[in-house]
Amino acid sequence: MYSAPSSNLYMIAIAGPSCAGKTELANALAVQLRCSILQLDSYYRDLSAIPARERAGKNFDDPAALDHELLIQQVHALHQGQSVERPVYDFATHTRFPQRERFCVHRFLILEGLYALYWPELRKLAATKVFVQVPDTICLNRRKRRDVIERGRNVDSVVKQFTKTVQPMASLYLQPTREYADLVLSGEQALSLSVGAVLDHVQRNRETEVAPEAAHGAAPGGYRDEKTCIKRARGAD
Repeated sequence: MYSAPSSNLYMIAIAGPSCAGKTELANALAVQLRCSILQLDSYYRDLSAIPARERAGKNFDDPAALDHELLIQQVHALHQGQSVERPVYDFATHTRFPQRERFCVHRFLILEGLYALYWPELRKLAATKVFVQVPDTICLNRRKRRDVIERGRNVDSVVKQFTKTVQPMASLYLQPTREYADLVLSGEQALSLSVGAVLDHVQRNRETEVAPEAAHGAAPGGYRDEKTCIKRARGAD
C-alpha cells in the first residue's frame, strides 16, 4: 500500500533485464511528465586504477559493479530538494570522465536501470515501482545492436558477456526484484500501453495524497494540476 513520502518529489523506479525496454519507457514518461531521468548506468565504478586490458574481464552485471553508495546518497539528496553532481561514465574505457554533470529535479524523478529495485533504500523512496520483462533472446538481439553502436563493443564480446555474466546475474540478482514491483510490464507490448499503465498508477497514488489534504481543508491546487497533466498524457478528456 502506498503512503505519501515526506518529500514532495515523486520517484518512479524502472528496473528489468538488459535491453528490455526500460530506457524507452523512461524517455516516454519523461516527456509526458516533463521530468528528468537518473540512469543507474552513470554509477558504474571507476576502473581507472586497473590496467586497461583487465577491465573488460570484470563482471559488470553484478550489483557490486555499481557505486550504490554514491547513488543512494545522491537520490536522498534529490529528495531533499538538493542538486547533485552526477558522474559521467565512459563505457568504452570503463572509467569515469573527470567532469560531472549538475543534476536537479522538480516534482517527478525517473530512476532507470537494471537494479533500480535492488537496494531497499531506493525502493523506500520509489512511489511507483516498475519491472519491464522480455525473453532472453530478444534482450540479446537488442543488446548486440546497442553495445556495438553506442558502446564501441564487438558482437563476439557482447555474446560472450551475455552468456557468462548477464544471464546468470539476472537469474541470481535481478529477477527476484520483480516481487517488489507495483507493475510488471512486457517490453514487447506497445509503448503507449506501458506508459498508460504507469501514469494510471501515478494518478491513483496522487489521489491518495490529495484526499487527506482536502479533508483538512488544504488547497490541493498543485496536485490537481498534476493530475490534469497525467490525464492529458494518457489521452483522457
